[in-house]
Amino acid sequence: MNFPKLNRRRFFKTAALMAPLALVADAKWIEPTRVKLCRVNLAKGKPSHRFVHFTDLHHKGDRKYLESVVATINSQSPDFVCFTGDLIEDGKFLDETLEILAGVKTPMYGIPGNHDYWSKASFEPIKKCFAATGGAWLVDEQIEIASGKINLLGQAQIGPRHPVPIAKPGMMNILLMHYPAWVKNLGGAKYDLILAGHSHGGQVRIPFYGPVLVPFGVDEFDLGLFQTASGPLYVNPGIGYIYDYKFRFNCRPEITVIEL
Repeated sequence: MNFPKLNRRRFFKTAALMAPLALVADAKWIEPTRVKLCRVNLAKGKPSHRFVHFTDLHHKGDRKYLESVVATINSQSPDFVCFTGDLIEDGKFLDETLEILAGVKTPMYGIPGNHDYWSKASFEPIKKCFAATGGAWLVDEQIEIASGKINLLGQAQIGPRHPVPIAKPGMMNILLMHYPAWVKNLGGAKYDLILAGHSHGGQVRIPFYGPVLVPFGVDEFDLGLFQTASGPLYVNPGIGYIYDYKFRFNCRPEITVIEL
């Protein structure tokens, strides 16, 4: 059988036609579950604490994927783990989500996101799951960890006029919140670090432009580290995807390893 000769012109024409298809295939079937480990060092000198931040699971039944996320978290052997909201969208997935998260081998601390409220799931089993790891589900609560060196504050997502969590002097204060834009509602209260999610990084990010679209409650704080009036804010792009939009481009799901 004789095949047509692939000359230079035909090669580039074929490549130009195939490139968009390859990008779509990557964004639809590869990138949504290709978790990235991102390392952030905020220590002034030698780090004294090392922990993991993850967020926005939006678990919809992909058990194997969530198990791989937990395995990756455990592989980092962090001092503790922080979760900043949106375990699920539908309450029917809560039991499986918690069953898998129970495999986290380090104290896990978390707060609810908007979808956790919208799902109308009971928070009681969530509290038990997080407590069983040695951690806590913090709904407008704070807890001293790391032998009293860190004060971890959890802010519930009720409304923008929610009371501002009060930091403790003489300790390292880490605030967990879901909506990153609410950093503007903290009235200048100071924290050593603020962690948020919700944005998903936009899920689709155009090079040299940024996210095509982000949810409400994000503003300019779409992805990564920002310096704010209340302290450094880190926005994680999340593990899952919103509703049926299983599509990520230039915005892989992320597990963040933070050193302080």
